[in-house]
Amino acid sequence: MARGYGKDQPPGFSNRIEKVAIVGAGGQVGKHIAEHLLQTGKHVVTAIARPSSTKKLPEGVQVVCVDYSNDDDAVLVQALRGQQTLIITMSVAAPRDTVSKLVRAAAKAGVPYVLPNWFGHDAANNTLCSDSLLSHDSIRAEIESFGISSYLLLVCNFWYEFSLGGGPDRYGFDFKKRSFILFDDGNVAINTSTWPQCGRAIANLLSLKELPDDETDRSPTLSQFRNGSIYISSFRLSQRDMFESVKRVTGTSDADWTINHESAEQGWKNGQAALQQGNMKAFTKMLYRRMFFPNGDGDYQSSRGLHNDLLGLTVEDLDEFTAIGVRMGENGEVSQSH
Repeated sequence: MARGYGKDQPPGFSNRIEKVAIVGAGGQVGKHIAEHLLQTGKHVVTAIARPSSTKKLPEGVQVVCVDYSNDDDAVLVQALRGQQTLIITMSVAAPRDTVSKLVRAAAKAGVPYVLPNWFGHDAANNTLCSDSLLSHDSIRAEIESFGISSYLLLVCNFWYEFSLGGGPDRYGFDFKKRSFILFDDGNVAINTSTWPQCGRAIANLLSLKELPDDETDRSPTLSQFRNGSIYISSFRLSQRDMFESVKRVTGTSDADWTINHESAEQGWKNGQAALQQGNMKAFTKMLYRRMFFPNGDGDYQSSRGLHNDLLGLTVEDLDEFTAIGVRMGENGEVSQSH
């Protein structure tokens, strides 16, 4: 892996990321990442797809079919040779050993950077990771143990349009019933990001120079994020902020909605108890209620700052994406549980 300054690298060194492989390039966030990478005109994007996959891929994506479900990773390693970044986008319910297989293959293939399926809350908040039963520790340690790849974690929090339309266990809305659950007083603000913003962030990140040119170069580089987190956000919103946007988009008022209240902490505790009894459907409710604790865990913007400006991210229109979320909820486009 290149380190130091661009001027010190061997002949033939290209100080930018050109070849990017994606697992899940036809998925919810994966397709946005692939599309934005291609739009830069700076990257060759290769989808690592299972032979049985029927998902439509963005135009311009190269495809390599690999069955990475078995223990023989020779074909996968060969597919990853020459790639500079591997992006893994999979469901949180995907088998844990699948991500492990992919990062091992990336190390064998000499891939310098890996995004190991972390598109979520503040990875540096250990208490939050523990309470939500989502942690990157094991996969991060595995990547570091090989000494080949560096990891990059995208801290984007929950996807806005997906979570808004994802039923009452997520942001509290049921658009078919026109009902809304407020967690506590509904004024706890959290960061939330759209799928396009996530795609834009990764594309712009991988379009940075990898290394500074020399000791005087202060421009942003990919290497400054090595083995760390990239903090982005589309909006910083409370549930009440979301509700105001929903009412604008739907042309409704408070009188048109059934509004209930629930303790975020109690909802989280109930979810934890249900999970311990084997009810995995409680995971979504537990996860989202935890983010709305009034201790600021969901608002990393205020505690960590954002990399939006450094990455040149767009200021998005809230109502535009609220309308998408409302449509998704009305049409039942989002699974009610992870």
